[in-house]
Amino acid sequence: MKSLFSLYYKNLFLTTRLFIGLGGAAVLYLLSFFFTWLGQIPAIFFFTLIVLLIIDLWMLYGTSNGIFAKRHAPERLSNGDDNEIGIYIENFYNFKVSTGIIDEIPHQFQKRDVLFQTTLTSHQHKLLNYVLRPTKRGEYEFGYVRVYVQAPLGLVNRRFNFEQGQTLAVYPSFLQMRKYELMAISNRLNEYGIKKIRRLGNSMEFEQIKNYVAGDDFRTLNWKASARRGELMVNNYTDEKSQHVYCVIDKSRTMKMPFEGLSLLDYAINASLVLSSVALIKQDKAGLITASDQKGAVIPADRRPTQLNKIMEVLYKEKTRYMETNMELLYTTIRNTLKQRSLVVFFTNFESMSALQRQLPFLQRIAKFHLLVLVFFENTELKKISEQPACNVEGIYIKTIAEKFAYEKKLIVKELARHGIQSILSAPQNLTVNTINRYLELKARQKI
Repeated sequence: MKSLFSLYYKNLFLTTRLFIGLGGAAVLYLLSFFFTWLGQIPAIFFFTLIVLLIIDLWMLYGTSNGIFAKRHAPERLSNGDDNEIGIYIENFYNFKVSTGIIDEIPHQFQKRDVLFQTTLTSHQHKLLNYVLRPTKRGEYEFGYVRVYVQAPLGLVNRRFNFEQGQTLAVYPSFLQMRKYELMAISNRLNEYGIKKIRRLGNSMEFEQIKNYVAGDDFRTLNWKASARRGELMVNNYTDEKSQHVYCVIDKSRTMKMPFEGLSLLDYAINASLVLSSVALIKQDKAGLITASDQKGAVIPADRRPTQLNKIMEVLYKEKTRYMETNMELLYTTIRNTLKQRSLVVFFTNFESMSALQRQLPFLQRIAKFHLLVLVFFENTELKKISEQPACNVEGIYIKTIAEKFAYEKKLIVKELARHGIQSILSAPQNLTVNTINRYLELKARQKI
């Protein structure tokens, strides 16, 4: 009996309307000492309020399961994207109720305002949706769904607790990956900023022999097939297939810098996942290597249906380390893993020319055997500072330093080009588009 009472007591909350009523009764009792004509009005008002309170309690607690609520969430969340979460709620009371719904979202979001106010008529149900944008990979724990119900009298609230402890894994941006997958399948990548590249020459990858139609290149005529069929036949060529595309991700301290909530490592991981997906759709083989001061994960290039899941599972667990990358170890790993000429997209970051000079000898060795594309990041915060007008001497100094660092990034691009290494200097938010652009360009120019 005691536990039942404590259960009701813990879930009972008094409203502002009840406190206003009690305050009004207290004022009436106080005034009755000075104005005798009030007589029994204060007592009548107070006891009427008590009766209404009892009726309100009976309405709320007369039905044991008056409200049902449930959270609808996907099996996993996509890092850096808007993920839609839904709350289903249904009213089993025989009267209209006002509800306040609190969803206990994971502590990583640091939000305490996920509160929804809605009304439900008898036996009505609703689906309330909201959006969460995680910025870190890992496990996110959801707590209770709590519903505060108010009857028409509105003197008290009854709380319903729906224990729905839920742990969702936040994976690299698979929503972004699916978007680019659809674009690649339908050959509409240019709609998302992926530029079209003028094809130089003909690919040597034979696809089929087909009938000649006006406009076909005469140089592709197949005279033997034409003689057999008695009509002109031409060879049809397609892009080279089964080329090896490796994403190499630097996990050193230079990749820990945050932009718009996501670290540079997360931007690199999201871009690597999308690039691997597009490469597999283009019938190339995708692989992955992670690097830091120690040997990281290595997934040899393949195009099996399970390859993308392997890459995603590895990327899900990767974290930045606080040491510099061991470039000698990375070079050895690449030489031992890559048995043929491949496209190596190396995601890293340089803030100064001296940082590049330390790694340049190893980058030159990698570029000697493979097509190396070095991807590093533009510091958008410094760019904003350099574009702002200076108001005083301190502002001039800060702007000059910002412009110096921005200019040094451009010098790094020129230094890499001087040694025959291709590079992409990209703002973090444009990384995926710029990386796919370069991959399609190299494929169209038959550089791989």
